Parts: sequence; structure tokens; C-alpha cells
Amino acid sequence: MGWITWENHRVGSSSDVPALRRGLAVLRLLAGRPGPVSAASVARELNLPRSTTYHLLSELTEAGFATHFPEEKRYGLGVASFELGSAYLRHDPLERLARPLLRRLADRMEKVAHLGVLHGPEALYLVREQPRQPQSIVSDVGVRLPAHLTASGRAMLAHLPPAQVRALFPSVESFVDRTGRGPHNLPALRRVLTAERRQGWAVEDSFVTVGFASVAAPVFDHGERPIAAITLTFRHLCDTPCGQTWPDLAKEVRKAADELTARIGGHPASG
Repeated sequence: MGWITWENHRVGSSSDVPALRRGLAVLRLLAGRPGPVSAASVARELNLPRSTTYHLLSELTEAGFATHFPEEKRYGLGVASFELGSAYLRHDPLERLARPLLRRLADRMEKVAHLGVLHGPEALYLVREQPRQPQSIVSDVGVRLPAHLTASGRAMLAHLPPAQVRALFPSVESFVDRTGRGPHNLPALRRVLTAERRQGWAVEDSFVTVGFASVAAPVFDHGERPIAAITLTFRHLCDTPCGQTWPDLAKEVRKAADELTARIGGHPASG
């Protein structure tokens, strides 16, 4: 039976399901490797018979989802996999899935809700939902802010490998200062990230704009990597850092972030 020979095979019978699942498992394995792999490695890692593995790889190659490198006797992703991924991104799935969650969060908590992603050492805001009583704040859609100062940025940074954080902030000059608050060097940033990772959410109090605070929680992909953050931003003014962590708000933000993680097929970080 051909796994993706749609034109000549009636799809939908129960016998198709195991083959489909195995084919998808092969694709995920190829996508998760830095380079091409041998059929023997695929069979071993997925605990498949060699004959089944070769059959699946042959069907995937014929359909364009895999590529065979005969000189290397290895397989990698094909052009069709790239086209499928590109089509996925054109649909803006993250924003579409997040928007109704942010809408409900903003209405329920009466605060501005954002979806942000990391863009180098900056937090880039993709979606903003206002509460019923609109509030004017700096973090609008398309705005980029220093990730080490924003709650959304640090919610994601806290779950990156230390080497990646160091690469994003290689020197003291990397630490932009807006209000005099927030981490000013890598050791200080690492201390904050460690504390916020253990806490489960990130906060900022007038780090970006005096008189505003934020609470953020990370969104994870299927590999437990942080790919976005959901944030609530609200008016709050104190002369010196208050040390507040707003756990009640954080509970709602984390609930929304966990729901978005589930919607995209992600898995929360295990540690």
C-alpha cells in the first residue's frame, strides 16, 4: 500500500492509520536531525522492520517529502516538506490560535493582553487585545522592545540554554537601559531568569515604561522550546521596585499560555 499515493488509493480505512502514523513518525525523525540519516538508523530509532522503513522512505521520497542521497545512503527532508512548512507559516497559525485566548483574557482581567516572540535580543509583539476600557501603552503590534527588560522576553529567555542567552547578550553594551530598572549585565540577567523559571512566570515593574507593569508566561512547541509568551500589561506605579509578583494574574496568564501550547501541539517544559 502506498502511504501518500492519494490519486490511486482510497484514504480513510482503518488500515491506513498505522501506515500514516509511521510515515509521520519518519518525517518527524528526519525533521529533528541536523543532517540526513540512514534507513538503518530510522528503523532502529522507531523500532520498525527494515522492510517497512524502506517502503515508507520510498513512498515519502516519491511524494517529495523526503530526499534520498544515494552516494551517502541516507535520507533527508524533501522539497514538499519545505512547501508544507511554508504554507503553515503563511496561515499565521500562532496568531490565529492565540487571538481568541487573548481576547478572553483581556476581557476577564480588564488588562491589555499580548502575544510576543523573541526576535534576537528583542521581544516582538504580534498580537494585542485591549480590554473593554482601552488603555494606551507602548507595546503595540510590531513594536520591538529589549527582551531582558520585558516580562514576555524573559519568560522565553528563562527556558533557553545558557549559551544561547549569552550569545544574545554578549557584552554589557547589549543591555539597553530605559528607566534605570532591570538587569544591567549577564550575571544579573541569569539570576533573574533562574528565579523566574522556578517561579513559573516573569514580571516587570516599570522596566520599560514608568507606571506600567507586566506579567508573562511562556508558550512551548512540541520540543519543549519557548516559541512565544502571553502577557498582561497594566498600570502600576511605585517609587522603588515593590517586589510584587502578582500570582493571581500569573495564574490566568499561565492558563492561557498552557492552552495555546496545547493548541499548537506543544509540550510544557519539564524542568
